[in-house]
Amino acid sequence: MGIPEDIAQFEQGLNELIIKYEQYFLGLEKREPLRLLEAVERLARKYANVKIVNTMLSFKYNSLISRFNSYRQYWNRILRLMEEGRYSRDRFRMAMHQRPDDGPQPTSPPAEAFRPVVSAGETDELYRQFVAARTACGLSASISRDMVAAAIERQRPAIVARYGDAPVEFRVVVEGGVPKIKARLRR
Repeated sequence: MGIPEDIAQFEQGLNELIIKYEQYFLGLEKREPLRLLEAVERLARKYANVKIVNTMLSFKYNSLISRFNSYRQYWNRILRLMEEGRYSRDRFRMAMHQRPDDGPQPTSPPAEAFRPVVSAGETDELYRQFVAARTACGLSASISRDMVAAAIERQRPAIVARYGDAPVEFRVVVEGGVPKIKARLRR
């Protein structure tokens, strides 16, 4: 096979590997996809010490290598969290298996999972601060209150994993000319 075919195979294998790891992390796959990982690593190393003359192929290969390395770091971090029992998708399942068997087990997540991270009044204030910060940075302020609430809600697992049941507060900060909403422990 030539370089273009190898790079296409590498890209296809990487995409399949990403899907398999996500399925593994969700619990749909019982085993980590180690064989596929080895095959993709072999393809990644194949042209590591070879100069690819075609600029387009060289760029594509290097882009795939950096994407693969980024995902590998992400997967290693998630695997480490799983081993330590701190991976948020596994917490409910682990708690369910560690309870003594004293009757039927509930199938819904714990009640704290439904506790709102931020109240409606706090969301309104955060929204006003966020829009003001975007305007001050010269960015478009076409963001709705619901978009801010949804963004905070998407961060719930990370916030609960980091701070647990401790009360948190949100603030708007500008980093690199871009406003962001950050959570911290309430003082």
